[in-house]
Amino acid sequence: MDDLLEKVDFIRQRMGVSYKEAKDALDEANGDTVNALIMLEQEQEGKSCCSWGDILSKGACTKIRLKKGDASLCEVPVGVGMVGILGMLVSDELAVLGAVGTVAALLNNCTLEIADEIMSDESEEEVGHNMSEGVEVQIQT
Repeated sequence: MDDLLEKVDFIRQRMGVSYKEAKDALDEANGDTVNALIMLEQEQEGKSCCSWGDILSKGACTKIRLKKGDASLCEVPVGVGMVGILGMLVSDELAVLGAVGTVAALLNNCTLEIADEIMSDESEEEVGHNMSEGVEVQIQT
């Protein structure tokens, strides 16, 4: 019993999994700790590929909005905003353009809103309106 617990603790510490996942991996590997680690590692590698897809889809659903009062002046997906930031780091002309745009937005009391537009069809039918979670960043001069 103590040997099993030590193996489970070792696997949990090494792989960052739950007790159940560690125990299941040990059972599948017939008690062989190394084989259990290999199986868990392969599972985590498979999950990481899926998580990139999740990250990309979430980035497409999350929007950056430039607002003045209640009016939305500009709205772009977060991915496009990140490409713009990378472009500013690479190109001096884009960096100057970004700085000028930022100063203009500050002088006009604009706000920057980052909103998550992910919602399920069920919640839209039940509530009947767009349920978005937003974080508003307001910079005033």
